[in-house]
Amino acid sequence: MSSTVELTYQDVAEHNTKKDIYVVIHDKIYDCTQFVDEHPGGEEVLLDCAGQDATEAFEDVGHSDEARETLDKIQVGVLKRQPGDPAPKAAPPTSSGANSGNSDSTGVGIGVYFIILIGGALGYLGFQYMAKQQQAQQAGAA
Repeated sequence: MSSTVELTYQDVAEHNTKKDIYVVIHDKIYDCTQFVDEHPGGEEVLLDCAGQDATEAFEDVGHSDEARETLDKIQVGVLKRQPGDPAPKAAPPTSSGANSGNSDSTGVGIGVYFIILIGGALGYLGFQYMAKQQQAQQAGAA
């Protein structure tokens, strides 16, 4: 974007159809119209946020660096805040913001490892039990 265009929430709200989609993410305004058919999450995701602040929805998904680079290419302006505008949906990402999504996945990873550990222990105990049962049957048959 060569020059900074300032638009209000009211201006953005007018761009809310499949053929004209603007969204606000971290107080920057993006024209997603050309991207609607290519969006990996489907057009409904963009249409649900059309003409609105999509910061929270964008950050909740945990978009890739490539997605963030795409945003740079489709930025059309910045949000000019006015009295009565809704508060920002989420704080802008920090340099460690990319890693904050990893803490959730790490928590899930630990849970998965715990389940695997418990499953392994149960499998081992089951194997030992069956081995003892088989030895008892062989001793009784002899």
